[in-house]
Amino acid sequence: MTSTESLIGGDLRVRRLGFGAMHLPTDPDLARKNSLAVARRAVELGVNLIDTAYMYGGGANEELLAEALHPYSDELLITTKVGVARSGPDDEWRLDGRPAVLRDQVEQALRRLRVERIELLQLHRIDRETPLADQVGTLRELRDEGKIGRIGLSEVTVGELDQARRIVEIASVQNRYNLLDREHEPVLAACEAAGIAFLPWRPVAWGESGQRAEVAAVAAEVDATPTQLALAWLLGHSPVVLPIPGTARIDHLEENLAAENLHLSQAHRDRLDRLDRLGDAGSQGTTR
Repeated sequence: MTSTESLIGGDLRVRRLGFGAMHLPTDPDLARKNSLAVARRAVELGVNLIDTAYMYGGGANEELLAEALHPYSDELLITTKVGVARSGPDDEWRLDGRPAVLRDQVEQALRRLRVERIELLQLHRIDRETPLADQVGTLRELRDEGKIGRIGLSEVTVGELDQARRIVEIASVQNRYNLLDREHEPVLAACEAAGIAFLPWRPVAWGESGQRAEVAAVAAEVDATPTQLALAWLLGHSPVVLPIPGTARIDHLEENLAAENLHLSQAHRDRLDRLDRLGDAGSQGTTR
């Protein structure tokens, strides 16, 4: 039976199936009320790992979670990300890992989330125009000041992970990864070897039609939805994987969490594992 719990940073115990809050609408209307209900229902169902970021609405997503869930239970971990900002003459989102920007975004996240310390803070992307040592070093300073508990990275290579680990301990990596998109398998392997939590974003995505058919066939055999099948495969693929599927619907949330109870035989796993060797089914995503 696949374990339903895992540790982040060696000491933060979380349920392995978390929740990605990116898709929750934050506008002040009925959709926002639904978003609050979805976030609260996730916690009611035992989710204690929720992922957000400054980029999700320029902090609006963080404020939504605080409105829904504050004061937080001791077991709840809300992780957020910094390092993407609106800049330039067109005011578009761009990578921005300058130390002053990272510091300001962390301070603002503390205020919006209504906490004194962010237990897991992830660098949303590595800014190629700022030395990695400056970006990770700034987060290390904020950790030493008590404003961050643990540091994570997102969308990194094995080499970048190694470089960052020479500067500070890395507790998590958040890369794009799913049943049909395993480009970052080497990064996952590096995380598993080092005991680093791996939070796949876009944990459910479908590739070419033939591969979708195979997923549907296996799902029918185990009496599950394709989404549940994809999440169950992730949970059994590596003990450091902590999927964070997102949704704005309570029924989809409940469907996702039910994947913990799905048993896949070795024969089913072998069929799903082979999908990665049938061709490039991955899809390149925009910054998330």
